[in-house]
Amino acid sequence: MHTFIIVPTAFGVGLTSISLGMVRALERSGLKVGFCKPIAQNSAGYNGPERSSELVARTHASITPPKSLALPEVERMLGNGQQDEILERVVHLCQLAREGKDVLLVEGMVANRQTSYAAEANAKLAQALDAEVILVSAPDGESLTQLTDRIDLQAQQFGGCESPRVLGVIFNKVRSEDFSAQVKSQSPLFDSDCFRILGCIPWNAELNAPRTSDIAEMMQAHILNEGEYRQRRVQEILLFARAVHNSVHLLKPGVLVVTPGDRNDIILAACLAAMNGVPLAGLLLSGDFPPDPRILELCQGALQAGLPLMTVTTGSYATAHNLLQINREIPLDDLERAEKVTDFVAGFLDHAWLHERCGTPQVTRLSPPAFRYRLVQRAQAANQRIVLPEGSEPRTVQAAAICQARGIARCVLLAKPEEVATVAKALGIELPEGLEVLDPELIRQRYVEPMVELRKNKGLNAPMASAQLEDTVVLGTMMLALGEVDGLVSGAIHTTANTIRPALQLIKTAPGYQLVSSIFFMLLPEQVVVYGDCAVNPDPTAAELAEIALQSAASAEAFGIEPRVAMISYSTGNSGSGAEVEKVREATRLAREKNPQLLIDGPLQYDAAAIESVGRQKAPDSQVAGRATVFIFPDLNTGNTTYKAVQRSASVVSVGPMLQGLRKPVNDLSRGALVDDIVYTIALTAVQATSPE
Repeated sequence: MHTFIIVPTAFGVGLTSISLGMVRALERSGLKVGFCKPIAQNSAGYNGPERSSELVARTHASITPPKSLALPEVERMLGNGQQDEILERVVHLCQLAREGKDVLLVEGMVANRQTSYAAEANAKLAQALDAEVILVSAPDGESLTQLTDRIDLQAQQFGGCESPRVLGVIFNKVRSEDFSAQVKSQSPLFDSDCFRILGCIPWNAELNAPRTSDIAEMMQAHILNEGEYRQRRVQEILLFARAVHNSVHLLKPGVLVVTPGDRNDIILAACLAAMNGVPLAGLLLSGDFPPDPRILELCQGALQAGLPLMTVTTGSYATAHNLLQINREIPLDDLERAEKVTDFVAGFLDHAWLHERCGTPQVTRLSPPAFRYRLVQRAQAANQRIVLPEGSEPRTVQAAAICQARGIARCVLLAKPEEVATVAKALGIELPEGLEVLDPELIRQRYVEPMVELRKNKGLNAPMASAQLEDTVVLGTMMLALGEVDGLVSGAIHTTANTIRPALQLIKTAPGYQLVSSIFFMLLPEQVVVYGDCAVNPDPTAAELAEIALQSAASAEAFGIEPRVAMISYSTGNSGSGAEVEKVREATRLAREKNPQLLIDGPLQYDAAAIESVGRQKAPDSQVAGRATVFIFPDLNTGNTTYKAVQRSASVVSVGPMLQGLRKPVNDLSRGALVDDIVYTIALTAVQATSPE
């Protein structure tokens, strides 16, 4: 197996961020990844778990890094001449980390005033682990010649840039769009393929933005009003000392307003901006001046709307100085930021090279990161138009803006444009060019006659159709039925029934299918599997169960999951009998008849289908047992209960339900869906729109 060690060329290159992105990039190639930070280097005053290892564990469910060696212990052993013992313990840690994995990523030491020996230690680690070296560097106000000289000097520790063990460099915090070309033209280091640029990660200020609560904690501020201080982020810190009329234009989303506690004019201006929908990061009052209670009374609207209000006892100069010194590392509980950094960095690494270098995994599997990454890539290529009936719902607006900006889908929001604009302003987001907003009031009537035609056999007349089209889900479904959009996503504020019922009435089933069913993509720690049917059919017959199996296998394959279908029952093989077991057995036979090439087996108990050792024992001749990727449950009671038990008990993310069997894709959301959940469901719908049923 491959072992990579990433080594910084200087202090402050963002090594933890690169570690997170590298793990994600390797996982996206379908590889099982292990991670180890052999020697902990915690910042001053921090006594928690090693930061890189803990963040990797929290953002990658399949990875449990071993506990790092404590730096004081390592330095004591070095002082006692126990270098060999240290390396033996490091090798042991890495053996634990690589167990059952395809590739191991090791994070080296960072040189600072306390660890001047870090470069030599990294060379010893690479040698002991037989690891290939990837350098990490960051332009920091120096010339390209100085930068490449530093890279060359660091590479000499491992045999030089011409050594086959030194693979290349990742540049982080890059502020120039053509940086890679500039470096290559200036330095002979990259004249051959022996030493490569493996990624150029652009500087992104948003990823460096702490939460207001992080600032408050580090400044030891007294909280007068929490508001949304755990959700809002500090994009910019501004010390306000000028007159109000010279400061108003600076009151923007993400700004932390710092002003003396007796500047009532600035306090009132900030609160007025907040009440007008500007999501300031917060208001920090400096100096030994408590705010006037009468002023705070006037500001209640802003405080109730979520504006954080804090005070510190230091004066303006000292407060500004302390703010400049705050630690910008990702807090361990800030998983939102950690995930964004992870995905951002992974997106700029050389995936093709990583895949080629590591080879093909021994076992075909689709990990959750690989599933999400490929899902977005395919959605971008599909370029589908997706309607979102809940057009002014804040999470939906934000998800639509993300999808539009990233090219995941061409989104259509059904809502009044002024309502969407108000929501966007309150969220502090800019609506991207091309994002469509359609006012339902202005377009509703054009769908009355087509809807009457579609439902004429059900006795629907124009007044009834007009009344039903008041529901934006019905309106969006009509747009889909007429081919004006390619898919529909709803459910953030509607029930599943509200989303599915219009689709069953207006979209109908696809040719060759007799029923509509559903699947969930279950993002287990090691791989993504499919569960069906967990949302639609209460008690399918054997023939219907066979059709659900075939639909689910086709859906799995369409999304890059090799279908190995297990028909779940309380019995495995011929060990049991009864009407329910016979139904599953007959469904398996019918599915095999319709698709002889499909790997399908049943009845199988869940453990026999999912766990290799149990599968070998209970069904030794089965090609599915122990390796199933598609699980078909005998009825809705079993399926829904199982998916929720796995989801909640094992903290597994589930994407769905995705409806299958319809002529055109309609998909439901959980009413507790996060913005990312909506983004991935939109992507899923876009891909589904391009896949033949």
